[in-house]
Amino acid sequence: MTQEHYDIAVIGAGMAGASLAAECAPNARVLLLEAEERPGYHTTGRSAAFWEECYGGPAIVPLTLASGAYLRDGGFLKLRGAMTIGQSDDAGLIDAFVNRFSDTGATIERIGAVAMRARLPDLLPEWTEGVWQPHCSDIDVAALHQHYLALAARAGTRPLCRARIARIERNAERWAIADERGRSWQASAIVNAAGAWADEVARMAGARALGIQPLRRTVAQVETDPPTDPAAPLVLDINGRFYFKPESGRLWLSPHDETPSPAVDAAPEEIAIAEAIERYQQTVDAKVTRVERRWAGLRSFSPDRAPVYGWDPTVDGFFWFAGQGGFGIQTAPAAARLASQLLLDAPRDAMTAPLDAGLYRPGRFA
Repeated sequence: MTQEHYDIAVIGAGMAGASLAAECAPNARVLLLEAEERPGYHTTGRSAAFWEECYGGPAIVPLTLASGAYLRDGGFLKLRGAMTIGQSDDAGLIDAFVNRFSDTGATIERIGAVAMRARLPDLLPEWTEGVWQPHCSDIDVAALHQHYLALAARAGTRPLCRARIARIERNAERWAIADERGRSWQASAIVNAAGAWADEVARMAGARALGIQPLRRTVAQVETDPPTDPAAPLVLDINGRFYFKPESGRLWLSPHDETPSPAVDAAPEEIAIAEAIERYQQTVDAKVTRVERRWAGLRSFSPDRAPVYGWDPTVDGFFWFAGQGGFGIQTAPAAARLASQLLLDAPRDAMTAPLDAGLYRPGRFA
C-alpha cells in the first residue's frame, strides 16, 4: 500500500500543535497527529486561562507581548488585571520583581496597601506590598484552540486523533511514522509538539532528549463565603505559593505546585487542594465553603525554562516545538508564527520581527 506523504507531520494537537499547523497549512501539506480522543486533552483543556505579561520570566515577555494584539483583536482576551502580593518581609522580593521586568516592555506598577485594598477589599492586613499589572486578561482558551483547529481545517488539515505514535524511522530524506493502530505515513519533516511526551518522541526519532520535564499543576474551582467578586483581579503570591482568580461566578484556586511527574494523565492530589485552600484563607477574609471541581495538568519545561523552537542540531528534518511550560497558550500566536517561519524558511513579519529565535534554539543544550 502506498503511504501518504506530507511536507510536515506535527505530533500533538494541543495548542502548540494546532497553532503551528494552522500557520503552516496554507503553505505546506500538514499532517496533525493526536494520541488522545480529542485535541488538547492533557494541557490546553486544563489551563488556568490568563494572559499575564510577566508570566514565565523576562525571556518569555517578548513572545507574550508579540501575541497580545492577535489575541485582543481576535476577541480572545477579557481585561482583568493582576496583582502580585507580599507581606512586609517580602518588600525586597517585590522590588526585585519590579526591577527584573523594568526593561522588558511589560507594564507594571509598584503599589502599597491602600491601592491593594482598593482592588481587593477582603485582603487581610498583613499583605502590604504589591505589584499591579493592568493589562492582565482572561483568555478564552477553548475558543483560541478551536480557532486554530478551524484555520488548519480551512487549509486542508484536520487532527487525526487516537494516533499514538509507535515508531518513527528516517529513510533517505523522508520520515516513516506509524501509530499503535498500524497506520503509517511519510513526511519530509517532523514537528515535535508532544508536550510532556516531547523527549519520548525525540528518542523515537533518534534525537537526543533535552530534559523536557513535566510538572503537575493543580487547580480547584470553589465556592467562597462571602461570594467571590467577579471583577476581582488575578492574585499571585510573590513567593509562588498560590494564585487565584474569579471564573464563572466561582473562584479558581491553585497552590502553584510544580511537582515533577512522568508523562501521564495527571490527577489532582488532595494535599495540594488542602494547601491551596489554607493559603487562600490566610490571604483574604473569606472561607472556602465547597470544592466543586478539581483537576491537574502537566506543564513541561526545558532545563532553562525557556521554550525550544527550531531544527534539531544533529537529526535532519526533526523540529522542536516544545518546553512551553504554563505560558504556551498566552504566547501561542507569536510562537507558532515564528516556528512556521523557521520551518518553511519564510521571512519574518511585524509580529515576529522583534523576537530573537536564537534564545529558543534546541542547540543551546548541546
